[in-house]
Amino acid sequence: MGVSATRAATQPRFIQHKKEAFWFYMFLSIVYDHVIKGFGYWTEDMRDEALEPLELNDHDLLVVDVGGGTGFTTLGVVKHVDAKNVTILDQSPHQLAKAKQKEALKECRIIEGDAEDLPFPTDYADRYVSAGSIEYWPDPQRGINEAYRVLKLGGKACIIGPVHPTFWLSRFFADMWMLFPEEEEYLEWFERAGFKDVKLKRIGPKWYRGVRRHGLIIGCAVTGVKPAIGDSPLQLGPKVEDVKKPLNAFVFLARFILGAIASSYYVLLPIYMWLKDQIVPKGMPI
Repeated sequence: MGVSATRAATQPRFIQHKKEAFWFYMFLSIVYDHVIKGFGYWTEDMRDEALEPLELNDHDLLVVDVGGGTGFTTLGVVKHVDAKNVTILDQSPHQLAKAKQKEALKECRIIEGDAEDLPFPTDYADRYVSAGSIEYWPDPQRGINEAYRVLKLGGKACIIGPVHPTFWLSRFFADMWMLFPEEEEYLEWFERAGFKDVKLKRIGPKWYRGVRRHGLIIGCAVTGVKPAIGDSPLQLGPKVEDVKKPLNAFVFLARFILGAIASSYYVLLPIYMWLKDQIVPKGMPI
């Protein structure tokens, strides 16, 4: 197994599981677009900056947006690519219902699916993008292997996600809640999957002033190019999570509540950082 399986097995991460994420988004989908933009987690400026390395330079590109949710990231994609060439995939029907309501996405193909077992043929797409999804994957290496598989020769993948905190309290709540990878882990996952020309670009809200010690829910964009046709050269064993396995209702509820509590810290943190940005003179670190 790769790095991803090791970390997943040694951390609690109460919502780094597909079933917990499903229920989490059943409720969050109601206010998702307002929350991510309102608190500055994932703004339009951040989105456009993160998508730049993906080189969406042709209206005819075939693009898959994996874990596309309400279609917020897809709205950035269809600025450059014809909507009819874009597929939005997510495991949450509640999130996808929001995407279907957006006029700019009416021509997109919208389907339910699993990021670790994509319903696309091998060598299918020109571009793969996934934003704000990897943190819920039980086995990130498997998801990145799938990104490699579905791309055409020379196709480009971009995964946009969190970065791990260094401040002890932020790290504690991050590791309780979901997967916040180290930047080095992103690079290793891509390289192990077989990608070449792997690059990481840091992104974040302007009011963070470059501070990374608290981590960021959306903190970097990692891109790589598929150098050969076919599957990833990295072979993996069985899936980390079996979604067909019966749930223990008590354990599930306990995990879900603890994960929701941990997430509340990352609701309060941006407010704290925004207030510091207003109070501390510009040019000084916060």
